[in-house]
Amino acid sequence: MQTVLVAGGAGFIGSRLCKRLLEEDYNVICVDNFSSSSRRNISEFKDNKNFRLVEHDIINPLPEKLKADYIFHLASPASPNHYSNISYHKLALETMLANTTGTFELLKFSEKNRAKFLFASTSEVYGDPQEHPQTEEYRGNVSTTGPRSVYDESKRFGETLTAYFLRERGVDARIARIFNTYGPGMLKEDMRMIIIFITQALENKPITVFGDGNQTRSLCFISDMTDGLLKLMFNPNTKGEIVNIGSEDERSVLEYANLVKQLANSSSEVIFSEELPKDDPYKRKPDISKVQKLLEWSPRVGLEEGILKTIEYFRKL
Repeated sequence: MQTVLVAGGAGFIGSRLCKRLLEEDYNVICVDNFSSSSRRNISEFKDNKNFRLVEHDIINPLPEKLKADYIFHLASPASPNHYSNISYHKLALETMLANTTGTFELLKFSEKNRAKFLFASTSEVYGDPQEHPQTEEYRGNVSTTGPRSVYDESKRFGETLTAYFLRERGVDARIARIFNTYGPGMLKEDMRMIIIFITQALENKPITVFGDGNQTRSLCFISDMTDGLLKLMFNPNTKGEIVNIGSEDERSVLEYANLVKQLANSSSEVIFSEELPKDDPYKRKPDISKVQKLLEWSPRVGLEEGILKTIEYFRKL
């Protein structure tokens, strides 16, 4: 039985990845320091003999006795509640170190174990894009000093480290640029757009839209995202590949707010806030033609279906 190490395995995407890997009969090592994740996410695996939790900060070398055949690197705070219009980030240093020093340590571990490596990058490497939709060849429009740069730029350097180990040290590596992902299992305190809208709608409180609501996003359901990551890792022809994984169903923020209100049967009023988060991208939509061709992957869960499942999850909390 092969062993998969998931760094950040107690996070939203990481924990769903652990679940899928266990269902497919892998040994799973979840590495997490719980700085931005929850033990609740992995509680269902605690009695599974093929699951092991290693509480560890990846900026430090992994325990000598650990061995793995595959490494998924998803260990980085990513939630928008860490950003604001002032130059403040709740886990600024931790984010930068996880994506740089942490990536370096995991790549060395991968090299030592001759393991396949996947770096979970982000659509944020494109910044506030001047190309739309964003292809993998687009190099981005990113501030190196703004409040979001601690995430955006450290992810970009994580990609650089991954490419170096691929090119110079022979590590079998690939990069996934993950676009906005949602679904059951998200933490309420993460304060992502869709969580805020659902929480406000369920409480019949005003649903707050930043700016005029015309900024766009495309949301990928969690099961589709895990499918894409698994295909990218286990397909034999993905060494050295960089792929966008996300949904092409682009909607305005105002559309999302009204859709959540409708699906939650809420009496909430949609209101507007003039303030926009600094460096917040105005448009965000992946070009997924590469991943469709390379991996025969496309999102399967429709937006209304996914939002309904997410609403029901938060309704039960």
